[in-house]
Amino acid sequence: MPAVTVPDLTVLPRLADLGPDTGITERGVRTVTTAPRGFEGEGFPVRRAFSGVDLADLDPFIHMDQMGEVEYAPGEPKGTAWHPHRGFETVTYIVDGTFEHADNHGGGGLITNGDTQWMTAGGGVLHIERPPEALVASGGLFHGLQLWVNLPRAQKWAQPRYQDLRAGQASLVTSPDAGALVRVIAGSLDGHSGPGSTYTPMTMAHASVEPGALLHVPWDREQNALAYVLSGDGYAGAERRPVSTGQLVVFGPGESLRVEASTGQEGRHPKLEVVLLGGRPLREPVAWGGPFVMNTREEVMEAFSDFSKGRLGAIPAERVPHAGASRGVQTT
Repeated sequence: MPAVTVPDLTVLPRLADLGPDTGITERGVRTVTTAPRGFEGEGFPVRRAFSGVDLADLDPFIHMDQMGEVEYAPGEPKGTAWHPHRGFETVTYIVDGTFEHADNHGGGGLITNGDTQWMTAGGGVLHIERPPEALVASGGLFHGLQLWVNLPRAQKWAQPRYQDLRAGQASLVTSPDAGALVRVIAGSLDGHSGPGSTYTPMTMAHASVEPGALLHVPWDREQNALAYVLSGDGYAGAERRPVSTGQLVVFGPGESLRVEASTGQEGRHPKLEVVLLGGRPLREPVAWGGPFVMNTREEVMEAFSDFSKGRLGAIPAERVPHAGASRGVQTT
């Protein structure tokens, strides 16, 4: 798993030791759900990480897909066709492999092995996500996730923008015993800030926890708290609820949370790989229709109308879809 690694974790800054005498309230586990499998875009496999979870527990997050982990044969890598978005942000984090993004406002680029592309759709954008031609020709491992972050009502019509976050920009920290590597992508974890700029206060981090190691981190009490297991086996919360690949943990209120890796891990995944997410809830009405996330049904219908009438712009001539791509509306 090549998303930023460090040979010697003892050289990294360490998170605070949250021992029993600190008086910090630990978050308990409310629910553990298992993501069903499906397909997205032109047919790449995904796990629907938030399936079956109440939006009120996810707020300000809307949707998340774990893309892969899949080993493509030559000619197999797939992406999406050009499609629209309005009213939210897409956060695409690539753990392993390479993905290409372009939008009709000039944003985009190539992301690989720990990079993140953060696209604010705002008032409306057309974009495409696909593997580069070299990867299509060679095949190879592909693994990542895409998170949808809702925008506050006041920012639904913001100008589209794009953040290209390189793997080396993430803040790297370790647990007090150096048993876990934590990459902070957005927000702040115990004073260590990630490079992502967000409209909604939130935290996003990817942790690799060694077998038998414990990661106990302080957490903003005003944010909700989620943990999604990319791979491996372990436990969540002080009650040590068992968790494994493809499962989402929703934590209750408190000022810290913990995850722990099982002593024995599957050979192909020697560590517990987990994404920690939290955000300050918007507590606003959500109207979600396909690629549009607004506050009312009328606003969603207006978005579909604007798209059909070309008001979200046109696909740049130099960025036509690759062979076989349709221009139908997609949901990622």
